Amino acid sequence: MLKLTSVLLIGGLMSTACLAEKWHMPTPYGDGYLPTQIDYEFAKEIKTKTDGKLDIIVHSGGSLVKHTEIPRSVQTGQVQIGEIFLGILGNQNPVFKHDNIPFLATTFRQAKLLWKAAKPEVVKALNKQGMKLLYAVPWPAQNLYTKNPVSSLADIKGEKMRAYSPSTSRLADLMGTVPTTIQVPDIPQAFSTGIIQAMVTSPSTGVDSQAWDYVHNYTEINAWIPKDIVIVNKRAFRHLDKATQKIVLEAAKRAEEEGWKQVAIRAQKDTATLAKHGMNIAKPSAKLESQLKAIGKIMTKEWEASDPKEIGPILARYKKELAQ
Repeated sequence: MLKLTSVLLIGGLMSTACLAEKWHMPTPYGDGYLPTQIDYEFAKEIKTKTDGKLDIIVHSGGSLVKHTEIPRSVQTGQVQIGEIFLGILGNQNPVFKHDNIPFLATTFRQAKLLWKAAKPEVVKALNKQGMKLLYAVPWPAQNLYTKNPVSSLADIKGEKMRAYSPSTSRLADLMGTVPTTIQVPDIPQAFSTGIIQAMVTSPSTGVDSQAWDYVHNYTEINAWIPKDIVIVNKRAFRHLDKATQKIVLEAAKRAEEEGWKQVAIRAQKDTATLAKHGMNIAKPSAKLESQLKAIGKIMTKEWEASDPKEIGPILARYKKELAQ
């Protein structure tokens, strides 16, 4: 009887091990970033609630797959799941640019409403590529980092500005600067070697890259509030049993809620850190604000003109939500 019990126990453990599944999740940012921290909690919740049946291994900081290669890796099934900055997909479909349009949504309330308006189209576009949207985590508002104070665009004309998406490249052009594509890990070296002299990014990125070592001015232009999204290969998701799928979707919902909850807190904390390290925190001059808002209007019109049938309804839904 004892031997039979032992055989059954060992057999049960082997069956559980056979059923266990391991997913690899590349992310573009280091462990200090809010989106990455949310990813770890998401993975932990799933592992716990599935009793290890689904184990998601987070590979942060581009350690497994480079940022620009993550979408393709998920689409082809090289990895099952991944996190990306939504705006890097802008050249594939203009709906992915919605949160990179300057001054379209500059507060967290506006950003939530814009996401609500754009999400159905984003889901549809990803679905066509064999991917499923799980959740989105916002970044703090994007602000201007420069070596010298800026009261108008003339003060940075001709400078090389960091770009990280099609929309930020266009913004740099319209600002009279030279767009230069630099990913987050390369920011310090790019500044120290003169490859870039300015950037528009979040206070979180500024803290992580220790921006105070190479620039001294931080102007709170609150240009836009972008998002990272977590995507999963549709075949990999369908391979899960229904109970596990439900756990993944419920964890994804909580991850997104926590991201929106924590981002405002993180923005204040990181801005305070920049000030603590001697950076000059300033509001934009009336002239600079006017110039940037004019650029925002140009980019909104260009965005809509790129695909009126897709973008027009998004803008209409967004404006309707804002009016309520």
